[in-house]
Amino acid sequence: MAVEIDTVLVPVDGTDEAERAVEYAVAVARRYEASIHILHIIDDSVARAIQRDEIDADAVANEHRAFMAAVHEMTKSPEGKIEATQSTVAGFSAERLSQHPVNVVLDAAEEIDADLIVVPRESISDAPGAMLGKVAQYVLSYASQPVLSV
Repeated sequence: MAVEIDTVLVPVDGTDEAERAVEYAVAVARRYEASIHILHIIDDSVARAIQRDEIDADAVANEHRAFMAAVHEMTKSPEGKIEATQSTVAGFSAERLSQHPVNVVLDAAEEIDADLIVVPRESISDAPGAMLGKVAQYVLSYASQPVLSV
């Protein structure tokens, strides 16, 4: 039975591990002639700091733009460019208990009809925003799509 992959979801949190996950996603997308969707997940502490004007929202947006520029460079090849889209979501909400990084990833996968999720396995970073490595096991356990944990 042939494997068909049209859309690869890659949640990112600004860590080196997340960037490595994007590299894997691009390789898979290239192999299967698929597109990738980058899901920028903003940690609760970062989201609260933005709300309190302790972190400039434009600075966060600029980081995402720079990250996507790097992704677009990765997706170029002599055979053609891989389509890459993006979205941003807060990874946790005290007001909405269902809005947890795991739920955010799983909901996004369903929403974009992802065929594969590529998620960083562990983050050795304690930097603000580094959260995906902490939820990878849950994504592996609960996703209805295949998951590549790198």
